[in-house]
Amino acid sequence: MFPTRKFVAIFWLLFLTFMWGLTFPIQKLVLTETINPFTYNAVRFWIATVLSWFIFKKSDWKRGIILGFIMGIAYATQTWGLTLTTATKSGFITSLYIVIVPFFAFLIEHEKPTFSQLFGFVGALVGMYLLSGGIEGYNFGDFLTTICGIAYALHVVLITKFSKEADEFSLLTPQFLTVALLNTLFSLTASDNPWSFSTNALYVAIFTAVTATILAIIIQAKYQKVVGNNVTALIFVGEPVFALLLSMLILRERLELLQTTGALLMVLSIVVGIIQSTGHETMEKRSAERA
Repeated sequence: MFPTRKFVAIFWLLFLTFMWGLTFPIQKLVLTETINPFTYNAVRFWIATVLSWFIFKKSDWKRGIILGFIMGIAYATQTWGLTLTTATKSGFITSLYIVIVPFFAFLIEHEKPTFSQLFGFVGALVGMYLLSGGIEGYNFGDFLTTICGIAYALHVVLITKFSKEADEFSLLTPQFLTVALLNTLFSLTASDNPWSFSTNALYVAIFTAVTATILAIIIQAKYQKVVGNNVTALIFVGEPVFALLLSMLILRERLELLQTTGALLMVLSIVVGIIQSTGHETMEKRSAERA
């Protein structure tokens, strides 16, 4: 019998990576240089804050603020870094959070990666490099983006940890409020009109606030602890793959041979993570039946 509990968790985490991947092409369609990215993030997270407060009406301020501060730093350094480096390098360096997760998982939760998981992480790393088309040089923007990747990795592991200690819904409002406040402050540093915002951008902000923010954190808090940090990280390898596939469908972007090879390696890494997770649970069930 298929391991139902982990299968459900894997399904929702894969669905989450699909939603994250979808945000890339739709945001690219409506966000222009006239819209301050900090302003967009602020609007998105203010919407998420209000909705989560009215729907769930519960808050764990200590853990939520910690998560929000780390997420706010991730968004800020990614946005700032993107102004100083190329989009390709930014995407590749940010995605490195996936291979940083095992370090924080070991330090915080004493979770050791298996051999097959290590194989998956190496494959994901090579795949991400090929998908990005390779990078050259390393500048201050790349350094800021590296901080972003580290912050994202820490955020993933802390969500797993905190969701074991508190109601997952209580982590939402304080987290979103902290990110909204930080991005509001950062938006005020813009030299021109920082609150120039189009109607289409507002629609996208509402969509991403509901799907890629509120729903995303709920899924992470509910299901990451089921499969573990390392398997979660391997599943999240699907985000840039989905982003690429959806960009091909929506924006008519095209792949080169190296990028296709990289995408296939990343898919293989996801498969390794899923097999590792479901296979381990199957062995546990058989051991329990023998006992």
